Amino acid sequence: MAPPPSPAPTRITFFQTLVPLVASGAKTITIRDETESHYQPGTVVDVFPLEQPHQEIPTCRIRILAVEPLGWEDIDEEHVRQEGLASREQLLEILESVYPRSETP
Repeated sequence: MAPPPSPAPTRITFFQTLVPLVASGAKTITIRDETESHYQPGTVVDVFPLEQPHQEIPTCRIRILAVEPLGWEDIDEEHVRQEGLASREQLLEILESVYPRSETP
């Protein structure tokens, strides 16, 4: 018998520089690797800056609308726009600083 599914996360972190984009609605997606892919559509999560792990009051709350697999080669200008960034190169640079290129973001 398979173990019961883990409960959906109730919080999510972003680099502090990206939190204002999330809070303003300019950043409407986030690209995570498989270890952070357990968010569930329809859930509401509290947003915190990654650099302030002890912050108790969330910056804002967001609703998870969808969770979809995405490979490096699939990242396009629409993802850039949804991330609130200026270019695909900027997005790839941020992703590569967090996830090794050999992994799926």
